[in-house]
Amino acid sequence: MRKITNVFWISTVIVLIFIIWGVIPSSILPNANLDNVTSTIQSFIVSHFSWYYLIVATMFIGVSFFLIFSKYGLIKLGKPEDKPEFTYISWFAMLFSAGMGIGLVFWGTAEPILHLFDNSPYGELGTTETAMVAMQYSFFHWGFHPWGIYAIVGLALAYFKFRHNSSGLVSSILVPLFGDKVKGKWGTAIDVLVVFATVFGVATSLGFGAIQISGGISYVFGIDSGILLQLIIILVVTVLFIISALSGVNKGIKILSNANIVLAIALMFLILVLGPTDYILSLFTNTAGNYIQNLPSMSLRLDAFGTGNTEWINDWTIFYWAWWLAWAPFVGTFIARVSRGRTIREFVIGVLLVPTIFGALWFTVFGGTAMYYDLQGTTNIAGQISQFGEEVALFSLLENFPLGTVLSLVSILLIAIFFITSADSATFVLGMQTTGGSLYPPYQIKLVWGVIQSATAAVLLWQGGLNALQTASIIAALPFSIIMILIVFSLMKTLKADAANIERKKRKSLKS
Repeated sequence: MRKITNVFWISTVIVLIFIIWGVIPSSILPNANLDNVTSTIQSFIVSHFSWYYLIVATMFIGVSFFLIFSKYGLIKLGKPEDKPEFTYISWFAMLFSAGMGIGLVFWGTAEPILHLFDNSPYGELGTTETAMVAMQYSFFHWGFHPWGIYAIVGLALAYFKFRHNSSGLVSSILVPLFGDKVKGKWGTAIDVLVVFATVFGVATSLGFGAIQISGGISYVFGIDSGILLQLIIILVVTVLFIISALSGVNKGIKILSNANIVLAIALMFLILVLGPTDYILSLFTNTAGNYIQNLPSMSLRLDAFGTGNTEWINDWTIFYWAWWLAWAPFVGTFIARVSRGRTIREFVIGVLLVPTIFGALWFTVFGGTAMYYDLQGTTNIAGQISQFGEEVALFSLLENFPLGTVLSLVSILLIAIFFITSADSATFVLGMQTTGGSLYPPYQIKLVWGVIQSATAAVLLWQGGLNALQTASIIAALPFSIIMILIVFSLMKTLKADAANIERKKRKSLKS
């Protein structure tokens, strides 16, 4: 336990304060309970900084593509002799599982249906034209933007950690800009912010994951999906992910991530084959073209003239951008950990393109099939979502296929494994960020963070405070986005010096 830093103790105290605040009933604090306070702050941010979120998220995509084609692309994330620690398949599986695998399972069916029948970006609800818009914006929300954000943080952490022997903390990336000043109180504040966003973001996902798993069990078997079942699910998942976390990145996370990808691809392939195959493939091709063609306008789309789309943009696009920014410290740190030995070009292409393409396929297969059947009148998935919530969308779709119950059970297993890998990855990241950047955090620290995450999810799920916790995590996105901008400047400054140094060595070796 010698490696514990002040970040651990400060973060633990802050988390406990927020948990206590979150369980205080509104009757005791009518205007100052966690839900009211965080909602007020979030509403202010969305009202005044939506333009800012769109610009910075788009900027990070631009930086990512620049790095792919720049002269820095061949620089290794590590020493020249370093080789990648993981195969491509395991690498893709791990970054995808940590990044958003569970989100795709939850929203892959629900989001396109909601855009089509409940609240469209624009256009008349329930039409084939709006169906195309719904799929286009699903691609948009889960495509280049989130992975561009993750790529910046992950690349910077891996580059400074493995090539320049920095601590691996987010604060250490800013040393080239601010020198040793960032190693003091400001550095501690940055790292505490990282831990804050990670704990609350993952705890929220654990809670909502328990809701989806219990909703699936209830939908398939008719069992009451009450709080008791949800707490039991959290307990079981906690035991499993702590066991996995204690086994290390090379065992638990790697094995489970590989299993995730196999299950996800198998389930997606079955729906593709058994569903309206020609329609799905045509929809994917058409939507991919529309997405690429309209990416610039979608990326900077706001309702400046008040034509009626402000609420939709805030509730969906701005919410997503803030959520991805809040998750960036966690996902970026984990991606960095498993990316040693890859070149910058290899890293950015892998992180930016592969998950975007897979996510687009997933949304087309599940969301596209659901839209097709609902438009044909074969199913009423939109009605099921309205009655039972978004968590039943996938199961409502699968019951229309042969062996629907079996497919639903596979989906529940897939959701569970995705949650285990996300929480497992988070315990590693939290351990690393609170032990000075150790690549092998002590088991005790990972165990503590695992229990804290699950206890936070369970307590606030029980008290109905998960939405407040999610909002608190998203609020952290605003200050972290500023840190990310500084990260870009620090990275570019160091890459320029590194490239110049490499060029000098080449000229010197040619002369000799």
